[in-house]
Amino acid sequence: MIVLPTFIVKLPFGDQVGSAVISEEKTEETVTEVKEDSLEVSVQRADTEEVEKVPLEQYVISVVASEMPADFAEEALKAQAVAARTYIVNHLQQQDNEETVITDTTEHQVYKNETELKEQWGEEFQWKYDKVTSAVLATEGEIITYDDTPITPTFFSMSNGYTEDAENYWGNEQPYLKSVESKWEESHPDFLEQTIFTVHELSEKLGVPLQAGEQAALSISRTNSQRVAQLNMNETTFSGKEVREKLGLRSNDFSIKQQNDHFIFTTKGYGHGVGMSQHGANGMAEAGQSYDEILHHYYQGIEIDPLQEAAPTLVSK
Repeated sequence: MIVLPTFIVKLPFGDQVGSAVISEEKTEETVTEVKEDSLEVSVQRADTEEVEKVPLEQYVISVVASEMPADFAEEALKAQAVAARTYIVNHLQQQDNEETVITDTTEHQVYKNETELKEQWGEEFQWKYDKVTSAVLATEGEIITYDDTPITPTFFSMSNGYTEDAENYWGNEQPYLKSVESKWEESHPDFLEQTIFTVHELSEKLGVPLQAGEQAALSISRTNSQRVAQLNMNETTFSGKEVREKLGLRSNDFSIKQQNDHFIFTTKGYGHGVGMSQHGANGMAEAGQSYDEILHHYYQGIEIDPLQEAAPTLVSK
């Protein structure tokens, strides 16, 4: 079993394969009907602590709708669907208890049911829900494998121009989670962000003695993807991941400028940087690349296989 974090992405803004279908019956709105799968996902709702049992493909629809903007290109939504399906299949396959409960938060994948999505999207609900459903059903039953085993398909919002090796962020190597170029999001208006801390704020958050009116001694080393490997501040050393988490930065690709009694952190991208960049996937889709090309770019050496073949023991439960 691999040791990766259970959460998948931080957002700026988630058996016998069932025959989920879109009803052809015409009404004032397009009616979307998903038939029951024999594989169900038990989702514990954070607000109520109640457990919802959801057919697999319906669960994937809700996750894609919650984790990726519906106005993204269809091929990006398809890539997200395959990643979301793979994640839950891998998670369930690693559990001994058939009644395994999964959360509806970033601890696992963000999940909002149809009622919640209606509240969130309002008048835009129908076209958004139909678009996401179409993308999910176009990839029905497909998961990502490496050496015939479902992967842990980590994803995040936006790269800094490259993705990151898993071992550089979480400390354990995975052959399919390797750094690749991802330049499609560099022109995005939210690519850069500045966060400013006073000397007192930074000293308190990092636990480093800093004095007003004194220049801090700073040195930074970086990984090949240009994210911060280590920051040394006044002889105290942190990993880039530690600094990001302690300061609540958007990513661990940051530069620091001290100006009088303030420190200006400029970050590139958004998220941990490992696996598929969602904005990068959308950029690839808009450039005409298909969902399988997107997945093969961000996850190295993988295959896209039917669930029945890749996880037969789970299918038979």
